[in-house]
Amino acid sequence: MKSISKRFRSLTRAGRHPVVMDKPAPNFFEGALLGNGGLGVVVCTRPYAVVLRFGHNNVWDIRLNEEYKDEIGTFKEVFERVKAVPATASSLSEDQWCRQYFQKMITSYTKSYPRPFPCGSLILGFDRRKAEMLGHRVDIATGVCEVRFQFKGGTTRSAESGTPIAASPTLQIFVEMDADRVWLRMSNAPFDRIRLLPDPATPKDLPAYTVAVDALSFRQVMSFQENCASHPKDRAFRLTAQTNTALEVRTRMDTWSGLPETMGTLERGMTPTGDLIVCVQLDEGLAADVSVAAVGDCQQPDNHAANGGHQPPLQQQAENALRRTEKSWRKFWNRSGVALDDPVLERTWYQNLYFLNCAVKSGATCPGLFANWSYGNIGTAWHGDYHMNYNTQQPFWVTFSSNHVDKNLAYVEMVERVLPLEQKWAREYYGLRGAFGMHSLYPVEMITNPFPVPDWGWEICETPWTMQGLWWHYLYTQDKAFLERRAFGPIREAVLFLVDYMKRPDAHGAQWGDDKYHIFPTVPPELYGLRPGFKFNHDCLVDLTLTKFIFRAFLEAGRILGCDEPLATDVRDILAHFPDYPTAGDIFVSVTGENPNIVYNSPNSVMTVFPGEDHGLHSPPTMLAIAQNSYRQQRNEGGNDLVFLNLAGARLGLLDLEKFRRQIEYCRLPNGTCTNRCLQTHGRYQDVTDFDFMSPMGIWFENFALPVVINECLLQSYNGVIRLFPNWPAGQSARFHTLRAVGAFLVSAATGQDGVEWIEIDSEAGQPLRLINPWTGQLIERDTKPGETIYLTPPGA
Repeated sequence: MKSISKRFRSLTRAGRHPVVMDKPAPNFFEGALLGNGGLGVVVCTRPYAVVLRFGHNNVWDIRLNEEYKDEIGTFKEVFERVKAVPATASSLSEDQWCRQYFQKMITSYTKSYPRPFPCGSLILGFDRRKAEMLGHRVDIATGVCEVRFQFKGGTTRSAESGTPIAASPTLQIFVEMDADRVWLRMSNAPFDRIRLLPDPATPKDLPAYTVAVDALSFRQVMSFQENCASHPKDRAFRLTAQTNTALEVRTRMDTWSGLPETMGTLERGMTPTGDLIVCVQLDEGLAADVSVAAVGDCQQPDNHAANGGHQPPLQQQAENALRRTEKSWRKFWNRSGVALDDPVLERTWYQNLYFLNCAVKSGATCPGLFANWSYGNIGTAWHGDYHMNYNTQQPFWVTFSSNHVDKNLAYVEMVERVLPLEQKWAREYYGLRGAFGMHSLYPVEMITNPFPVPDWGWEICETPWTMQGLWWHYLYTQDKAFLERRAFGPIREAVLFLVDYMKRPDAHGAQWGDDKYHIFPTVPPELYGLRPGFKFNHDCLVDLTLTKFIFRAFLEAGRILGCDEPLATDVRDILAHFPDYPTAGDIFVSVTGENPNIVYNSPNSVMTVFPGEDHGLHSPPTMLAIAQNSYRQQRNEGGNDLVFLNLAGARLGLLDLEKFRRQIEYCRLPNGTCTNRCLQTHGRYQDVTDFDFMSPMGIWFENFALPVVINECLLQSYNGVIRLFPNWPAGQSARFHTLRAVGAFLVSAATGQDGVEWIEIDSEAGQPLRLINPWTGQLIERDTKPGETIYLTPPGA
């Protein structure tokens, strides 16, 4: 039987949602976003020039300050000091030792480094008397940006509506998906100069950039040592521009002095040509491997650092690069698709998956807060680091149900990289087995915990949270080899630490007045910090639900792999004596004793719904009511909720899609991405707070997860039972194909005025299928075979 799901092509559907600017876009946050998962490019269009800003996930200021590493001490020592502070104190800062210790421990984080390092800019200038900048259009189906001009005597065409008011010449720009190169092509190009510009915010203490003698190219070294002395671990990048037209150093008049000035070493004059081609290549790696003299050859698609003998890029090389790029994007869009009777949500789905593909890929450094786009200090707030209490994990939530699980491998690689450090911290600081999930991490070589401050640095939830994505990877793929070789080990290390931590004498015993194992001390995310008397510092909702999640995952993984062990006995014992979730009346709260009207920064009171996955539409009515009440009464100050809180709402079947659309529009920037914007006061924000203070910080990588909220409205499978359209308005049309479900099922379905019209399910791994029948509400259970496709239609159809 021919597939009934392929009634639309997601590639074509993606093409309906270009990112358009019908005017010059000189600002970084107006520019078009391009990328290949490693290299990131922002195309800014000024009235006199096209400017490309370059960044790369692998390129960082790798210096690290660890001057107080020998004064961190141990958890036991710090715990005893904190315990000695009277519970009547207003804060720990009243104690001199605590005040000085906390200040010392945060010293390294106050440095400007490590941070993403901008890789410079390309400028193509033109004479405004001869050409006018009109705007740009990004075709997200192909990854191609077109910059539109009007020549003297010409007319224009609207990029947004397509209304024919004239034809206009266009500059085509695209990033190769398999090499760190950008191509620019244009017929009748108006450009008369080209310039490379090293980043103006390069720290003065770093080595100065060096310029190639025979090419338009510069090299920048990123020092390994804080004092910037030469070291074998120094890294470097080189940015090189090549053209198919002759370049020359020219002299022009300086307007201010009226005297002639000569172009600098990284600027050249160029003669407007019939068919202009420019290739810009970024090479990065150890400084010893990236010389200033070796210029990358744009004609060699697989050679990132060809030595000498380079040739100008030709039309055929550009054409071949475009064909490879289009093929890569076609493969990406064929993984899944949606067709929604809701233009805002459909646009949000496609554009954010486009941004995700530009920003992350396996083999490149896992992106931090602002991914691979940076310029000056944009993209460096909070070091652009890994925040492990949701920020780092959130963008990867979308990879599973959207059927782009390969993207999650970048996160897995990051976990594998930091695991030895987290094991060392558990052993040396806590004196416990396993691995402790740290609050902040960098993609640089670290000797110790970069954020050992006993407030956010004592959040226990980050230990299970760090490993959660590894278990999801298995659940959605059923890849047993991945589970055995890459997931089970790190999960076991987290469980080892949590077992030892909860079985400490301080966390279990008569002093608690019960027989439970407690999570103590800990800190709820973004709230309270560490308090005198440890008020609000035990059994936080997020700690409990994520610990329960990872314990269950460990037991199930052990069953699958056939490796039951003594640790499993300890886990079962703790689960049998597990603390209750904290409540206040008929809602969950983040910690016992909390005012239920508190304004949260992150949606702490719905953590059992997501990411804990303990409660949802599968829950008994009483528990479901508590979870739903918690969602309804949630007060959030904004900034950390656009995906997070709305995802929980979808899981509960309560998400108001109209309100969700409005919040998307509130946060949406001209480049199509959504920033973090504040929503209310009386949390950490007040009436004088700039509610847009996070927008200029950078491109918020975490919000590319927005499609997962839409996915959960169309399909849920988190507990192994597939539910169709659980948060979609009855009678409103929606179709999707090959969204991925737990159990390695690829699900396609359509709904309309009369309800669900058809269902198609591909079983990749031959797991038992469990599906809520959308026509009867009953549970369907049946075995499947690997590669089997199941078709379901309404009774009588």
